[in-house]
Amino acid sequence: MAGHAHHRHTHGSRHKDRLLAVFGLTAGFLLVEAGVGLWTGSLSLLADAVHMLVDAGGLLLSLLAVWFAERPATPAKTYGYYRVEILAALVNGVVLCVMAIAILVATYQRLWQPPHVPGAPILAVAVLGLAVNAAGLWLLHAGAGESLNVRSAYLEVMSDAVSSGVVILAALVNGV
Repeated sequence: MAGHAHHRHTHGSRHKDRLLAVFGLTAGFLLVEAGVGLWTGSLSLLADAVHMLVDAGGLLLSLLAVWFAERPATPAKTYGYYRVEILAALVNGVVLCVMAIAILVATYQRLWQPPHVPGAPILAVAVLGLAVNAAGLWLLHAGAGESLNVRSAYLEVMSDAVSSGVVILAALVNGV
């Protein structure tokens, strides 16, 4: 019982095991995606790998925010560190927007000099990425309605699922 008195349970803390699992899936898959992206020279895979890197960072930030939010209140911090979860959600959203702009700029530049990249490996990795993202969405769905921090992580994974769908389209257009 004494251990429970030291920790504050937030809506986000109920889902930290799921956040950790999604972080593991995302971090593991981003290595696969970056490797195949470098091997094939695919900007769409490399952009999606960067997107997943940002997502992994956002998930890690969400996990750290949950950890801070669980810390007990003090006389100086009467609400404890609960607001850290809200700030983490804000940072995740801003980073996601900045990254989207960077990918759009890189894509625009490549439109004028498109290299040939093999479609089959890109399609295979993108389909696997979509499956990883679907698993992440399933894991975070319940918490997305309870915690702004978990919802932020959920939306990041959802945006990566959309990105995987775009990579699948790019591979199909490239002629698999």
